[in-house]
Amino acid sequence: MSASVMIIDGRKKDLGGFQVARVLPFAKKRMVGPFIFLDEMGPARFEPGKGIDVRPHPHIGLATITYLFEGAMHHADSLGVSQAIEPGAVNLMIAGSGITHSERTDPEVRARGFSLHGMQMWIALPEAHEEDMASFEHYEADTLPVFVEGGATIRLIMGSAYGHRAPTTMLSPTIYFHAEMKPGSGFTLPAGHDELGVYLVSGEASVDGTALQAGQLGVIEGGTATVSSHRGARVMVLGGSVLGKRFIEWNFVSSSKTRIEKAKEDWRASAADGWTGTPFTLPPGENEYIPLPGDDLPEPPAPTRDCPTT
Repeated sequence: MSASVMIIDGRKKDLGGFQVARVLPFAKKRMVGPFIFLDEMGPARFEPGKGIDVRPHPHIGLATITYLFEGAMHHADSLGVSQAIEPGAVNLMIAGSGITHSERTDPEVRARGFSLHGMQMWIALPEAHEEDMASFEHYEADTLPVFVEGGATIRLIMGSAYGHRAPTTMLSPTIYFHAEMKPGSGFTLPAGHDELGVYLVSGEASVDGTALQAGQLGVIEGGTATVSSHRGARVMVLGGSVLGKRFIEWNFVSSSKTRIEKAKEDWRASAADGWTGTPFTLPPGENEYIPLPGDDLPEPPAPTRDCPTT
């Protein structure tokens, strides 16, 4: 019996020459397993001298997963981490009780011009871990499991699948992988997950006979299904166990509205008090920040683009 597949279209946003397709959250489907946010960044081409300048901004109650197909980005955060990411590698930032980070283009990459294409996800943290201390993990492409399943080459980003396990920290049952599908390939999605999503980045693919268009997410609840492609495709598979209700406002995710209000006040207070001895601090060497939407704090000079996760 074929699975029932809900189709969610990505909503395109142009952020000053940089296009993002936002898929989650969706009005009728706020989360898929623990995944509460899904953006496809690009593909985009930056001419020499142009690049990304995502000013420091805060997060609580979530983990961000950044994964690139093409290009490079540089992450810096209030833990003191400074880390570039390139295609096939993973940046995992667990915000927990609070972290501030920026995402920018390194000067040498900016100088020569570059193309950028990738995915950025947010995973809601289980309630028992919402107030954990913030942490950051980086995994180079060659440290992640890569294998062939049903003619598709799979890079496992998080969780376990097909006898392989990713090294990334997992705080609730989660599955996330990238599959490059050859023409005529197909694989059965891993069993044992409450919800699964198949996002078609490019090419042609179907889920149990339900065709996907590029930029669409097919969601399967309470079962499994087969992903197949006649002509070849690039897909991302994500999902896991369902968490309880989560609230999302700006860059904050929490099981409590009160906690989000506190995070907003902490961000205001930190900016007003100069980022020293405050709930939020800036990454070392940074002096810009993104104010709380609607706040009356002075707006710093505008960057090349705003954060795709705001």
